[in-house]
Amino acid sequence: MERNLPRPGDKYMHFKGKAYQIVCVAYHSETRERMVAYQALYGSFEYFVRSLASFMSQVDRKKYPQSRQKYRFELMEESPAAIEPVNQEPDSRQAQTDASKMAQQEEQANPALLQFLDADTLEEKYHVIKSLGNAVTDRLIDDFAVVLDLVIPEGSLDMRYQQLLSSVRTMQKFESTRLRTWQK
Repeated sequence: MERNLPRPGDKYMHFKGKAYQIVCVAYHSETRERMVAYQALYGSFEYFVRSLASFMSQVDRKKYPQSRQKYRFELMEESPAAIEPVNQEPDSRQAQTDASKMAQQEEQANPALLQFLDADTLEEKYHVIKSLGNAVTDRLIDDFAVVLDLVIPEGSLDMRYQQLLSSVRTMQKFESTRLRTWQK
């Protein structure tokens, strides 16, 4: 049976009972291997990347003989709340209800993040970050850092915010130097 490629927004169930949403299918920059980026629809909504081949592969029946799914990830036809997680403990019904509620709520993108993503230059991105002031959150700092390929270490919110601003300013200096050198 031929399986369709995952598409952004598609929801898949992992064979261990957790729901995920596809962000995109991309290419590894060095190997050109196709990769799937996907986000957890539970907990802290973390992002993951795995090869397309692994994502589309069948469950190893020797290692996981109890699996109810044929494939590691299967496209969901129903909402995550309607699907019973694998290996659920009978006394964890309240935890299941809470997890189901979280999975049902699709996280909406923060408008500041969308404005940041739409910004064309580092100067514009800097001003988006700067305009947040007291409205900045650890989650936003992490999201901005991912977009800029930065690592902002854990610490106080104010310290992380200042480090992000400083990092963007530093990137601006190098970007403008690189452009001047290239144009010569």
